[in-house]
Amino acid sequence: MVYVITQNCCKDGSCVPVCPVDCIRPVGAAGEFTDTEMLYIDPEACVDCGACLEACPVDAIYHEDFLPARLERFTEMNARYFQHHPLQTGDEPVAERPTLAAGTMRVAIVGAGPAACYAATELLGVEGVEVDLFERLPSPFGLVRAGVAPDHQDTKLVVDVFHDAFENPRFGCHLNVEIGRDVTHEDLLAHHHAVIYAVGASKSYDLGIPGEDLPGNEAAADFVGWYQGHPDHGGDQFDLSAERAVIVGNGNVALDVARILLLPRDRLAKTDIADHALQALADSNIKEVVILARRGPRNAAFSVGEFQALGFLPGIDVIVDNDDLDPHAGDDIETVMKLEVAREYAQRQPSPGNKRIVFRFMTTPAEVVGNGKVQGLRVVHHGFDKTGRLVPGAGHTELIETTLILRSIGYQGSPVDGVPFDVDQCIIPNDHGRVLDHDGHPLPGVYVTGWIKRGPRGVIGTNRTCAEETVTRLWEDFDDGKLTRDVQDRAALEELLTQRNADPVGWSGWCAIDTAERKRGVEASRPRVKFVDTAEMIAAAKA
Repeated sequence: MVYVITQNCCKDGSCVPVCPVDCIRPVGAAGEFTDTEMLYIDPEACVDCGACLEACPVDAIYHEDFLPARLERFTEMNARYFQHHPLQTGDEPVAERPTLAAGTMRVAIVGAGPAACYAATELLGVEGVEVDLFERLPSPFGLVRAGVAPDHQDTKLVVDVFHDAFENPRFGCHLNVEIGRDVTHEDLLAHHHAVIYAVGASKSYDLGIPGEDLPGNEAAADFVGWYQGHPDHGGDQFDLSAERAVIVGNGNVALDVARILLLPRDRLAKTDIADHALQALADSNIKEVVILARRGPRNAAFSVGEFQALGFLPGIDVIVDNDDLDPHAGDDIETVMKLEVAREYAQRQPSPGNKRIVFRFMTTPAEVVGNGKVQGLRVVHHGFDKTGRLVPGAGHTELIETTLILRSIGYQGSPVDGVPFDVDQCIIPNDHGRVLDHDGHPLPGVYVTGWIKRGPRGVIGTNRTCAEETVTRLWEDFDDGKLTRDVQDRAALEELLTQRNADPVGWSGWCAIDTAERKRGVEASRPRVKFVDTAEMIAAAKA
């Protein structure tokens, strides 16, 4: 092998079109979501050109001779993927769309996370298209800014691929503008031929067990927002006084939270973590984080890359409390690798004085216990019947003492004023991106992409194919003559925002915020020091 894709892969796919021998997989068509956690390079076909290395937005690709020790496993992973999935080439190129006359196609995008930005990039690839983006916060990039862990700075570099879109003269950036407060859904339709909602899914699910209203049982998403400096969570407080925290759920967010809870101050101080969180975590007493998983290691939701990276954290032991760690026939390569890593952890001897991340599989929370605040979590361990079939709740119960429970069991979307909403799935109902009305019929000119379209699954780059699918449906409707209404132009839109007393922050305003945060970071020897108050951000934008 010559080049290797590693842990930081976001599946953005920027590396795929630049490869001269088409040896990067898996690659799906627009809207086709592959089930792997990352991309892979075929070691037999790679020709050592380095084009993928240059194109990768998150620095996830290395030459095999320069792989850090903690990433050496990915050499084998890339090779083993193609043992199971032999390389096939020959996809036909997609024809470009012709240039449109000015004003022929104006599109509003609500949200500024990866799904929104990929949709904007895709649309602006057609000359003549005008795009207006609306975001309630004064900052763009959604969960890349407010969700990607502070110690994963390389992953945040993916936003660089969106800069061309934001700097395009056909792109209007309207940050600090909220739909329902400053403008309505009907306003957007009056000024655009189509509206794409990319508002994400930020609300956490509840556990649905007794005692969960006790203080100390919190959403992991809120904890993430707190340490990331999200304006909605700057004033939140979390009890870090006990020696143990419990995380319910075992996806990558759970692993992020566990690391942040246990990393030493000197490591965190090299990141863009919020100042208030840096100080609180420096004073934390937490020495052990227990991660609860309802199913076994084979079904773990975390990625193999993030899982194996835990083993390289200094001063932190990884404990796997399970003995069902052997692969089964038919397991995919990523599952096999997860189990291999888990076996390695299970065989390690803990070091005295180390902090601990403990994985408790086959365990479900049953009751939050406490008097006025959380004091523990009662859990039930699952068992098996004589045939080996899982029997939920058939095992014994146990009380895990803690004052902090963080539930990381998934996100759900919230309704948008004027737009249909599926209360069961917590998404905007749609057919491959076309929003459906309450009778199941497409709502003319209204589309959706990202988590609010498909639910909270996939990585950053998954939003690219999701957005491509949605934009494909939009162009199908345009070609069928369904998006030919007369709409008002951008000047009329800006006049409307003025009439509504909106205070939009444009791209130059965000660049001023970005520059100020980075300058504060230089003074503190950090990547940036974030503003955590909206008023401070707006002041920086205007400065």
